[in-house]
Amino acid sequence: MKPFIFIMLTSLLLGLGACDSSLTVSRATGIAYEIVVVMDKASWDGITGTAVKEELTSPVPYLPQAESAMRITYVRPDQFDGLFRYLRNILIVNIDKNTYTKVSLLKEADKWANGQAVLYLNAPDGESVNTFLSDNPRVLVDYYTKEEMKRTREFLTEKYSTVVMEKVKNKFGITLYAPADIRSARDTLNCLWFSNDAVKGRMDLLVYSFPFVDTNTFTLEYLIARRDSVTKYMIPGSFPGSYMTTEKRVVDYSASVLHGKYCGILRGLWRMEGDMMGGPFVSYARVDEKNRRVIVTEGFVYEPAHEKKNYIRRLEAALQTTSFADEQPTETVKEEKKNE
Repeated sequence: MKPFIFIMLTSLLLGLGACDSSLTVSRATGIAYEIVVVMDKASWDGITGTAVKEELTSPVPYLPQAESAMRITYVRPDQFDGLFRYLRNILIVNIDKNTYTKVSLLKEADKWANGQAVLYLNAPDGESVNTFLSDNPRVLVDYYTKEEMKRTREFLTEKYSTVVMEKVKNKFGITLYAPADIRSARDTLNCLWFSNDAVKGRMDLLVYSFPFVDTNTFTLEYLIARRDSVTKYMIPGSFPGSYMTTEKRVVDYSASVLHGKYCGILRGLWRMEGDMMGGPFVSYARVDEKNRRVIVTEGFVYEPAHEKKNYIRRLEAALQTTSFADEQPTETVKEEKKNE
């Protein structure tokens, strides 16, 4: 058993021991982006386990180094007792040729605790699981990632940066629930730059606008050009003449829907022209129809030599809370297509 799981379960056990045994834990617990996989040992050691492990540990895209999407804790069905059942992300894999004729993926929320995401992967044999996951890449990762994003958004709406909220409301008339430790701010004519100024795990936000002319705005090339024009002016490097730019070899555009309206998303890497710094970024662009302008909210991370995935995920969840004054926020972000 992994140390952090053991510590968490030990704390939970002590807490339960201090209470009446008839009481249950009301809220799911555990580490963000960690998943408990429940299946029999033979399946885990065979083709089924290999396929599931490869899916759940597939690299998070658009990071400078490979980082696995999820942390896995494996338990046999007989080990899956009350303590494990309180964890936030659970995948139960059932392999039985007498019960199942094809692969099915079923989800169940709040099975044993509130805020819990449970998936059941049922199949007649391991080969069919392998085929299913090959034909549906990232189906498990995307589900649990969306659930974690939802949890992060819920947390941010309760504990957020009042500095960011006040400034984006006053300047752009929008709401944005940013992590509470992001307090540093720089304000220019059409742009706000925020940062937590952390030595480890630095997270920054940009919010800027430009006139909306036509739908050609929402292309990879146009949004990169706009981004580079802002970051060259706003984000200087450590050396004279250095500035932030987009790493053109590692960037992607996807068309999405946020709060029921079109949203263009850039994901990729940034680097400093004339400097050695770099890292991941994610950018959301949306049309403010009332004011005929495009509002861009962006998060970027600088964390050399350490994992960056959960920092950029936290920032993207914050971007998903952005809303205009005339819209009602929804809980989901639907990505419709990818421009490869």
